[in-house]
Amino acid sequence: MQPYEERLTAPRSWWLVSVLVGIAVGLTLLPFGTLPLLGGLVGGTALAAVLTSSYGSVRIRVVADSLVAGDARIPVAALGVPEPLDEAEARAWRTHKADPRAFMVLRSYIPTALRVEVTDPEDPTPYVYVSTRNPERLAAALESVRTA
Repeated sequence: MQPYEERLTAPRSWWLVSVLVGIAVGLTLLPFGTLPLLGGLVGGTALAAVLTSSYGSVRIRVVADSLVAGDARIPVAALGVPEPLDEAEARAWRTHKADPRAFMVLRSYIPTALRVEVTDPEDPTPYVYVSTRNPERLAAALESVRTA
């Protein structure tokens, strides 16, 4: 089995926005004094950073005959052939080609993705869409699990 693990993280610009949110909260509290200004700066920045981290960070792994994407664990036996998507195809599959029943680990700041049909007849999910920086490596890892 070819191991695969990836952590998607928020881009640097999102962290800058977190600092700017903290500054805005601090300035909003400026009329109440210096201490509320500092509390707003620290608290606003911390809250924005926690939100950025919680949304922006997701793990994608191939572990023990399963694709683990975020909180989902999908057996490779229930998946079809993986299809690596370049930037244009990934954009199409997350916009006008998207099926609302699909399972998507979608991060718009990651330009490429992997799409895999769900072959389990009991599952109404048509496909799995996973944003990834290395769609070819993830596809190869899934294929190596399938053939093992």
